[in-house]
Amino acid sequence: MTYPDPIYFDDKGENSAVHRPAGSEPDLVYPTGNTVDYLATGASTGGLFGLYRWNMGPTPSGPGPHFHKTITESFFVLEGSIKIYNGDRWLDTKPGDWVHVPAGGVHGFRNESGEPASMLLHFSPGAPREGYFEGLLDMANMSDEEKAEFYLRHDNYWL
Repeated sequence: MTYPDPIYFDDKGENSAVHRPAGSEPDLVYPTGNTVDYLATGASTGGLFGLYRWNMGPTPSGPGPHFHKTITESFFVLEGSIKIYNGDRWLDTKPGDWVHVPAGGVHGFRNESGEPASMLLHFSPGAPREGYFEGLLDMANMSDEEKAEFYLRHDNYWL
């Protein structure tokens, strides 16, 4: 394996780092109290990756088994205990655990611990996942046909 072709061509470098201070307000709040922090969106990374902090309250929540055709997804557990489906079984993960799912890999995640939990979600390449996360708020108002189109548009294939 070699380094990819350059994507930056100036010889001077530039001041372009992005900082999100701890304690920043979440970008998305669900009625369950779960929150999402958009740390790096596909748009902000030029499509290279997306990175989100997913914060779950004590109420059981999370998606069941599904897969993506266009993106990989990785999970890094920060706090609490999160069940992550690896295509074969539900793993009981803890802080410091990491799970990577290649494109086409069946996966899911759930917080069933009764305690708050959080993790980093990494997508590569950087698809517009914020549209998916925000669209979940309207699921109750969608017809079955609208839900099916929504999932296809956002590369979610449920089992």
